[in-house]
Amino acid sequence: MLHAVIMAGGSGTRFWPQSRQRLPKQLLRLAGERTMIQQTLDRCRSWVDPSCAWVVTNEVQADATAAQLPELPRQNILVEPAARNTAPCVGLAAIRILHHDPDGIMFVMPADHVIQTDEAFSRGALRAVEIVNADPSKLVLFGVIPSFPATGYGYIERGAQVGDATPRVYEVSAFREKPHLSLAEQYVRDGRFFWNCGIFCWKAQTIIDLLQQYEPEMYAGLMKIADGLKAGQGDAVLAKEFPGLKSISIDYAVLERARGVTVVEAPFQWDDVGSWLSLPRLNGADSENNTVDGPFCGVDTQGCIVRTTGDHLVATLGLRNLIIVHTDDATLVADASQSERIKEILAQLQKQNRTQYI
Repeated sequence: MLHAVIMAGGSGTRFWPQSRQRLPKQLLRLAGERTMIQQTLDRCRSWVDPSCAWVVTNEVQADATAAQLPELPRQNILVEPAARNTAPCVGLAAIRILHHDPDGIMFVMPADHVIQTDEAFSRGALRAVEIVNADPSKLVLFGVIPSFPATGYGYIERGAQVGDATPRVYEVSAFREKPHLSLAEQYVRDGRFFWNCGIFCWKAQTIIDLLQQYEPEMYAGLMKIADGLKAGQGDAVLAKEFPGLKSISIDYAVLERARGVTVVEAPFQWDDVGSWLSLPRLNGADSENNTVDGPFCGVDTQGCIVRTTGDHLVATLGLRNLIIVHTDDATLVADASQSERIKEILAQLQKQNRTQYI
């Protein structure tokens, strides 16, 4: 059977003060009428039954995640006792799937991306599943054609095309780290490079076998968790073993070491919604180039991003290029060009022991 695995343990600090430890980016409504994680599950509905959808999150966010996804069986929300990056996350999901479905195929995706359209995403997903069904040893990635020379994404260099069906599929020639600007510009001009959007498809048993090959200590810990699950002691063994697993991405742990990795040219539009600056691109702007969500009155105000909750009015006068975000207990006012420094506010709050705002 086909299983959807949604990775949902991130904190989304760049969306403070709306994003908090207990209500991070993926649980917010940032683009559209539903939250990011709800939209992620929505786009899988036509090809995955809710009983075969899994969310991997953490203890702090588990209850809020369950509340937003009431159609998901509670046991399908997998709770990591500690943050250990994507390789242990994928491994945990794989052993849980294998416990129920020894022949299961995993389609793995982050919970906090915007993808257009659901139909195009489904077309790409089913193409990936076809590849895995034809060759269970295959690891399938998705590559997005770059629309600008991004320095914040990893890149996939494509090799030879595989077959002539659409969406197009290529062998992976190499993985490239996040580049400096001139190199990113070269990648875009070259035409052989994709953005690595962090969406994958493979057999659950295949990824476990490769973890055994490349990360044997992690595999041993995962097998102890799997044995505990079979013995009816899954939670206790998970709490004991998982925090000791190596913290490493699935890219470094397996994908960059394995042979026969393929990449599907994504037939969908993709945005990782990295900061408040993503909102004008996703939600548009008014005649003054302001992107607004909530009650707002602007006079001589241009190029601002304004978010407010409830009936609280934000009024501005003579402002340019600011981010203004109001919540019930905190308000952010920031120069838009300094958006990447929001994490410094959180660090300062931590130093001041004002963790109720984090």
